[in-house]
Parts: sequence; structure tokens; C-alpha cells
Amino acid sequence: MRKGFFILLLVFILQTNTVLAQSNLLNAKVPQEVGMQVAENQRPIEYGYIDDRDILWSKTIWEIIDLDERINFPYYYPTINNGLLSDSRKSLFRILYDSIEDGSITEIYSSSYFNENEKLTFADLAEKLQMRNLSAEGISKSNAGEQVTEDDYDIYTIQSDKVMQYLIKGTWYFNKRLGELKYRLLGIAPVAPDVSTLSQGPEAMKDALVPLFWVWFPDARESLANSNVFNNRNSSQAITFDHMLNSRRFNSTIYKEENVYEDREVKDYIYEDALRQLLESEKIKSVIRDFEQDMWNN
Repeated sequence: MRKGFFILLLVFILQTNTVLAQSNLLNAKVPQEVGMQVAENQRPIEYGYIDDRDILWSKTIWEIIDLDERINFPYYYPTINNGLLSDSRKSLFRILYDSIEDGSITEIYSSSYFNENEKLTFADLAEKLQMRNLSAEGISKSNAGEQVTEDDYDIYTIQSDKVMQYLIKGTWYFNKRLGELKYRLLGIAPVAPDVSTLSQGPEAMKDALVPLFWVWFPDARESLANSNVFNNRNSSQAITFDHMLNSRRFNSTIYKEENVYEDREVKDYIYEDALRQLLESEKIKSVIRDFEQDMWNN
């Protein structure tokens, strides 16, 4: 009886994953029929209510996800949103940007503290994501007193290929009712070169990385739950960005933890020593990881 239950459960999971992947691929008579049966408006799995009295211990940390690392490539590609690969395949930045533009994501801020006076709108992002400079020909026209047109401007725009990192903010907490250590992602921010450096070349760009905006993660979950990530191991089994981020399927480095020194960053007290900064990051990770073990060993 128990064996039969697990077989039925396995069949259900496989069938569910197939529905969420590229359904109808082998039966489509025209390309437009591929994916017609894909479930739409998928709801993210609910976190469930956590009472403050159940939290025995917590620590908020900030991390860097470097998109130059192979394990983090799913968050970077595809860099070109031309629809040639698939209408449903987009980079994480493109999903966030499109969702902000259509109003699906409204909780965007200029910092990771999400203060009300730091809230941004889609219109506020224009100056961070695009810059217009007069071309050499436009400058000549202007100096000569001629009429300058839109064609006389060079336009530089932050696209998916310019996003080099993501910053994330989250809280580790020990739930005494469940007796386990859990993680809750709170915010995410794409990091790219300052738009003013795009005309100055790669060297200037790599030294001018800035967070473009911070998204309150719970507000983005529905958009991310309806966006699939390419699965390298099995393209018939889809994974959503919401699943990837909540299950921490990425490599990251802690660059800040909440502390009495106004939440100073690791680089603020360990100067110009990348190795020691990395060791400090690992030390913070160890303190968090060991907390759960220490609960049962004392």
C-alpha cells in the first residue's frame, strides 16, 4: 500500500512538471501550437504565516550574485530579447523590467531598506537606465546654430547584457515551533555600470557598477512564478525564477550583515584585501550555518 502511494505521487509530479514545461511540442502541426497547453497564471507557493513569537533568532544579510560565475548563468541569459529563442524565455532583468513597466511589480525602491520616501515609479527609472548625448555631428550643428533633431543624439540604454550582478537581501531565522533554520528572501536589485559610463568603454564601465533599483521580492513572486528558467539538465522539466531564488540555487558572497555599526559592509572594515574579505564572508556564513547545529548540541 505504501509503495503504491509513492508510485502514484511520482506519476503526479512528473505529469505536473510536463504540463509546466514545453507542452504539445511533439504534437504541434505549426510552431504556434507549441506551449499552447502550458498552465498560465501560476501562483507562487504560499510561504505561510510566521508568528513573531515563533522566531527564536534571526539575522539579515546582503549578498552578491556574480553573473560571471557559470552556476549563475540562468539569471543572465538570454541577453537579447528578440523573441527568436522563445517568447517565454527572458533574462531575470527583462522579467523585472517588463513587470515594472506593465504594473505587475509596484514595490520598487532606491535602497534595500524600502523606506516609503525611497519608492520609485517606472518613470523614475528612465534616468538610471537611459542616457542621451549629442553626437559629434549634433554638436557641430548646435555650434553652427542649426536645428538639432532626434537623429543627432546617441542613446545609451541599460539592457540585460549590461547587468553584471544581483544584490539580494534576506533573513535567516530559527523557527522554534518547527525546530529548523529557514531563509526568507526580501529584496533583489540588478547591478549594472552607471549609464553615464556606457560611452566611455569597458574599463570605465567595470569600475562603476551600481544597483539600478531594489524590488521588494514578495511583490515580484507572481511575475517570477510565471517565468521559466532554462534547465540545462532536462529541457522538458521547467523551473521558475521564483523556485530558483527561493531554493537558493545560486552562488553568492555576503557583503554585509546587520550590525551595530550602521550596517557597515565588509569592505568598510577590511580594506583592500579581497582574500580577507572573502574569509570574513565565509565566517558570517559559518555563524549562521552553525546556529542550528548548536541548538541541538548544547
